[in-house]
Amino acid sequence: MTENSIHQAFENECQQEIARQGDDQKVVGLAREFFNESARHKYSYHFSWMGRPIIQLPQDMMAMQEIMWQVKPDLVIECGIAHGGSIIYYASLLELQGHGEVLGIDLDIRPHNREAIESHPMAKRIQMIEGSSIDEATAQQVRAIAEGKKVILVLDSNHTHDHVLEELRLYAPLVSVGSYCVVMDTVVEDMPADFFPDRPWGHGDNPKTAVWKYLEENNDFEIDRQMQNKLLITVAPDGYLRRVR
Repeated sequence: MTENSIHQAFENECQQEIARQGDDQKVVGLAREFFNESARHKYSYHFSWMGRPIIQLPQDMMAMQEIMWQVKPDLVIECGIAHGGSIIYYASLLELQGHGEVLGIDLDIRPHNREAIESHPMAKRIQMIEGSSIDEATAQQVRAIAEGKKVILVLDSNHTHDHVLEELRLYAPLVSVGSYCVVMDTVVEDMPADFFPDRPWGHGDNPKTAVWKYLEENNDFEIDRQMQNKLLITVAPDGYLRRVR
């Protein structure tokens, strides 16, 4: 067998196991139980990338690495910056590939976070826009930067249904065919109903309900269920959207 055929056989075996894993209700239930119980300890807050808090699950960041290697984007757009760990992570992956830039958007980029991001070794691949991601002036800036580029989109800002749906309507059309729009924190719909008492989002009003609504309006994307079956533990069930047309 050639090296390519050996690799393909391995990939085929993995895909079959992933499908079986996703159908295994016991392991899926255990993964959901782990997610809910560990979230009570803010599990996803405990990781950093190159010195900056990333506030993401390692499993989802591994998935983003796979997507970025597959797509090899010119531009990664992320709505939601926080401490900057995720945009620095994406920038570092692009640095390894030798091509591409990251555009981060946030309503409020706090001065200490901006300073840390702008002084970071990966800053050369990062642009930031301060403003609401659903403001038309912001969207016009993003469209201008994205024009003619192969784009990956990540939505991780305000998690209400209306906000995420408007982000999808504004920015998902920028995603290239074969690339991804990744909507974080769709898992809110699957978590205990009392988990977000001090937040404006919750059951029936969250990123997953926005994804479902957007897919009713638009058939350019499909949910990559193989990805969530592989991860099992993810903040983005039904949130890995692959553009197919």
